[in-house]
Amino acid sequence: MKRKAFSILLVLLLALPLLTGCGGSGNAAYKDGTYTGKSSEDDKGAYGEATIIIEGNKITDCKYVTWQKDGTVKDENYGKVNGEISNQDYYDKAQRAVEAMQQYAQKLVEVQKAADVDAVSGATISYNQFKEAVNSALDEAKK
Repeated sequence: MKRKAFSILLVLLLALPLLTGCGGSGNAAYKDGTYTGKSSEDDKGAYGEATIIIEGNKITDCKYVTWQKDGTVKDENYGKVNGEISNQDYYDKAQRAVEAMQQYAQKLVEVQKAADVDAVSGATISYNQFKEAVNSALDEAKK
């Protein structure tokens, strides 16, 4: 009987580190500061840039901007041709992507992980670039 009790105790002691490893928050430790990460370019030469602020191991602010190949920001003019809306459907889709950029940044502050930010329909490329840029910035912030 003593041998059985000893065996059970030994198994529990050996398993304890494994169980405590599973119970952690999973959050990396970050240094306070402002960090910027950049995504790779898409097939049109555009890329995303995320600037995050870390305070007390939390993301307290995020700004996300997507740049066109010519160096201009994708903004209310994105989707226009020579300053005019020549294709309403194309313009509407482009503007959904611009709106999504702001939503992604706001949602990141709420959920604290890029993987937990949901993609906006019609803005998948911006979403992928967002995750890449944020993860790049967070890599810089790791202690």
